[in-house]
Amino acid sequence: MAADLTSAPARGTGLPVDWGLAAATGARLVPAGPVVTPEQAAAEVTRLRDGARAGEQHVRDLTGLGAGLPVPEAAVVDRPGWIRSAVDGIAALLDEVPGPRAPEGLVGDAFGRVTRSASGLQMGTLLAFLGSRVLGQYDPFGGEDRAGRLLLVAPNVVAAQRALDVDAQDFALWVCLHEATHRLQFTAVDWLRDHFRGEVATFAGGFDRTATGAVDRLPEIVKAVRRDPPRDGLALVEALQGPEQRAVLDRLLALTTLLEGHAEHVMDAVGPEVVPSVAAIRARFTQRRRGGSLVDRVLRTLLGVDAKIKQYEQGRVFVDRVVDVVGLSGLNAVWTSPDTLPRRAEIAEPAAWVARVHG
Repeated sequence: MAADLTSAPARGTGLPVDWGLAAATGARLVPAGPVVTPEQAAAEVTRLRDGARAGEQHVRDLTGLGAGLPVPEAAVVDRPGWIRSAVDGIAALLDEVPGPRAPEGLVGDAFGRVTRSASGLQMGTLLAFLGSRVLGQYDPFGGEDRAGRLLLVAPNVVAAQRALDVDAQDFALWVCLHEATHRLQFTAVDWLRDHFRGEVATFAGGFDRTATGAVDRLPEIVKAVRRDPPRDGLALVEALQGPEQRAVLDRLLALTTLLEGHAEHVMDAVGPEVVPSVAAIRARFTQRRRGGSLVDRVLRTLLGVDAKIKQYEQGRVFVDRVVDVVGLSGLNAVWTSPDTLPRRAEIAEPAAWVARVHG
C-alpha cells in the first residue's frame, strides 16, 4: 500500500501540488473495472504474481542483465491503488525539485493554497484517465522505502485481455515481461536511477526560466508555430523551451524512448516457447493501441499519450536494429554510463550510435 499522503507538499519539495487531493480525486473519478467473480479475481492475481517472478527470470536469461539479484514480489493493485501509488511515486521523484516563487505574506499563503488545490485536481483528473488504461508500471522511486516497486493493475489487464480475446495466461506473462524489463533496467544498472532523477530535477527546476524565456520569445514562438504548426503536444512543449531546457528534454526523451523500446523488444524476443500466442497478442495489441473512439484519441493527444505510443515504436525500432548489428550483448553497452546512452538524433539513426559506441 502506498504511503499516506497529506495535503502538504512532499518533503523537500516546493512544488505547489496537493498530493493528497490528487490521490483522492483520481481514486474518486476513475471508472470501475470489469465485472469478475471472486474466483476470477483470485486467478488473475495469481497469474500476475507468478508472471512477474517468471517474467524477470526470462528477461535475465535473454539479456544477461541482473544475474544473482533478488526478484522482489510485484504488487497487484486495483485502479485506485495504482493512482495512490503513482501520486506517491511522483512526489518522491520530484522531492528535490525547487518550486516556483510565490508572493510573500498572507497573499502568498492564499496563492499557495489555491495553486496546490488546482494542481492537485488537475493531476487527479489526469491519473483517473490513465488509471483505467495502465496495465503495469515499474516505479523506481515508489514503495515504502522508496527503493522501487513493480505494480500490475489487475482490472486493466483483464479488460485488455477480454477486448483482445487472447489467452489469459499468455497475456498476463507478456505484460509482466515488459514491466519486469523496466524493473531490471533500474535494478541491474546501478547508476540509472540517480541519473534519471537528476535529469528530471534539472528539467523541472528550470520551469521558471522556461516560462520567463517563453514570454520574452513569444513573438518568435508565434511566428514559428504559424509557419510550422506543432504536430502534437510534445512539439509545442519543445517550442516553448530555451536552448538549455531543450537539451535536457532531448536527453530525457532519448532515455525514456530507449527504456520503452528495450522493454518492447524483450517482451517479444523471449519467444513463442514462453508465450505461445505472442504473435497474435502483439498484432492485436498494436491495433488496439492505435485505435479508440474520437474522444479517446483527442484525450490521448492532449495528455501526451500518443507521444508515448510513438516512443514505444521508435524505441523498439532502435533496439531491434542495434541487436541485428551487434546482438544483445552489444546493445548492453548502452548501460555502461550516461555517455553511452543514445542521443536523441541516434534514436532515429541506430547506426550512428553503433559507430560512436562500438567504433
